[in-house]
This record gives sequence, structure tokens and C-alpha cells, in this order.
Amino acid sequence: MEYPRKSLTTGVTGYQLMSETAAASGSGQQVRKNTGSERSRRPVFVMGCHRSGTNLLYDTLLSAGGFAVYRGYLPIYKILMPRFGDPGNPRNLRRIVGTFMRSKGFTCTELDAAQLSGKLMAECRTGGDFIRIVMDEVARQQSMQRWAVYDPDNVLHVPRIKADLPDALFVHIIRDGRDIALSLMKMGEFRPFPWSRKARGLLETAIYWDWMVQTGRRHGQKIPADYIEIRYEDLVGDPRRTLETLGQFLDHDLDHERIQKTKLGRLRESNSSFRDEAAQTRENPVNRWKERLSGQEIADLEALIGPSLEESGYALTTSVESRRVSLRNRWLAAAYPRFLAAKLWLKLHTPVGRLANVSSLELSQPASDTAADRD
Repeated sequence: MEYPRKSLTTGVTGYQLMSETAAASGSGQQVRKNTGSERSRRPVFVMGCHRSGTNLLYDTLLSAGGFAVYRGYLPIYKILMPRFGDPGNPRNLRRIVGTFMRSKGFTCTELDAAQLSGKLMAECRTGGDFIRIVMDEVARQQSMQRWAVYDPDNVLHVPRIKADLPDALFVHIIRDGRDIALSLMKMGEFRPFPWSRKARGLLETAIYWDWMVQTGRRHGQKIPADYIEIRYEDLVGDPRRTLETLGQFLDHDLDHERIQKTKLGRLRESNSSFRDEAAQTRENPVNRWKERLSGQEIADLEALIGPSLEESGYALTTSVESRRVSLRNRWLAAAYPRFLAAKLWLKLHTPVGRLANVSSLELSQPASDTAADRD
């Protein structure tokens, strides 16, 4: 099976942090420090497929200084708007605000409840307004001029975020899909189809990774000046050069030594799905798939997600002859991405969104008992 090879270039100046180009793009250049430029104050959205290192990258940015520190959850596009409707409607907004004020995400802001809810009710009309108001208040309280948020699923909502927040910058972190598949499978909670009660294996998780990466990439190609891709492997393997080039894109000083001294969040405590194993295994998060997957499993994965792996700078290790796709896997590769896209569309554009699960908000009382849902 032959795969088309596409060049991966992001940003009007070729912002690309693949391992083979990081040295060239960062060599001999200084990270801009406290320039006071418009770009140096723009909000940053860290995103990527689950288990790709979004949390690690976000905490790296916070540890660099200059960003308001917020480690909460603002799923306005993923949960709150699908569940309660457009915030431009005052009734919907009241329910959104009421639910958020009972969430762990609000607790993490350390803001005054009455003041924040009043500001949201008075000024919020879009999902972007919601994020901006909350994060502007967090930044104001901390005397910071800039903020960043992270949510893996924002990779699916880039067009809406960009429409609501035109100055937003997007950092898409990509990790080897073979390691992602291995990690999600080990967690044992990945159920791609709602009618299946059985946690699924490598192939479903790999196709999910492919869909997430390609969705984010398509969105990013439409805003090249404000979108960058970095590889997880470069972040952990060559952090200085990776952070230097990322710092140029963000116009922010990402000093590696200062980050290592501060070490907020996941820089101090890993959330790896392998953290229950020996220290040597935990501390070597790259290319676990080479040791843990059989030759046939690797061939099956590379047959299904080979194009995306190569586009992202990951070499395939199996021969073309060994990458034969079975009838069942061919069906899976065709059907599952369509199912994911349809599910997302229905959630965002039909009453199906009202079924959005709010459990991840960690509400202080059951959602059905909140004033927001009784309204």
C-alpha cells in the first residue's frame, strides 16, 4: 500500500518543530524577551490528541513565567454550550454560568463567585467571551498580561475559537500514534462505539489518534500564522531547541533553566498511564511501542495510520508487503472516522448535545439538582 507524502509546514514563516528541522529553525536565534509586542500578549490554546502531552506542554508554559497560572477546566465548547445552548440567549447563559460556578474549574480560578458570575452574565455572548472573561479575571488577579488554557478536545473546535477570539494562538502537540494507541489501550477505558461495552484495542485507538491529528491539522492550515505543531518526542528529547522555536512563535521567553527550577504540575508529577511501573519505564516515555508491540501489531497499525505517521515525521518500520489491510480493518478505517465526525456534528448542531455528560466538571452537587438545571 502506497501512501502520499505531504510536507508539514505551519505558520507563514514555516513554524515547524519536527526533529529533523528543529536545529535549523532554532540555531543562532534568540528568544524574544519582554518585547511588549501585541503578539506577546495574545492568548494561547494548547491542544492535541489525548495522551499526547498537552498537560505536560501546558505546565511547561506556566513554569516559564509570564502566564497566569490556572490548572482548571473550561469546556465551554465541548460540554457547556452543547448541553445548555448558545450563551447569546440569557436563559442559556444563566444555566451555563450556574453550572460552571459549581464546578472544580471555577474553584481553581480562586475568584469571587458573585463578581465573576455578574461579569459573565453582563458580558458573555459567545464561547470565546466565556473563556476570555474567566481567564482575564484570573490574569488580573495575578497581575499577569497573558494567559493560556489547555484542553485536548479544543483541537476539534479551532474554527469556533478563532471566530470568537481572533487573536488566539494554537499550539498542537503531536505524539507518535503507536505510543498513543499503546497508552490508551493500557488505560482500558477507550470505548469507541457507544453500543459496545468492551474496551477496544490498538486499532481503534490508533484511528482515533489519526482523526484527531488530521482534524487539528486541517483547521491549522487555514490559520498558518497562528498555528504551530510540535512533537512530544522533541519536547522531552531536545527541550531547549524546541522551547526556543516555540518561544519565537509565541513571542515569549521560554527559558529552559527557569522552567526546570519552577516545575509546576506534570513537570513534577507524571500522569503517565505507565506510572505504576518501574522508574526506568516511567522515565522513558518515547517509543514504548517498539518493546511492547508484536511485529504483526506494528504492521497493522502502520497499515492504518501510516500516512499520518509519516506526515508527522515518524518513520515506518515495516515493509509495504507486510502492511496488508484485512477486510475488517479496512471497514474499521473507513467507518470509524465517519462515525466520530457525525457524532461531533450531532453534538454541536442538534438537540443530541443536551445529553453531554457534565461529570468531568466535578460539580459540587449532582447536575440534576443544580439551580441551573431547574431553571
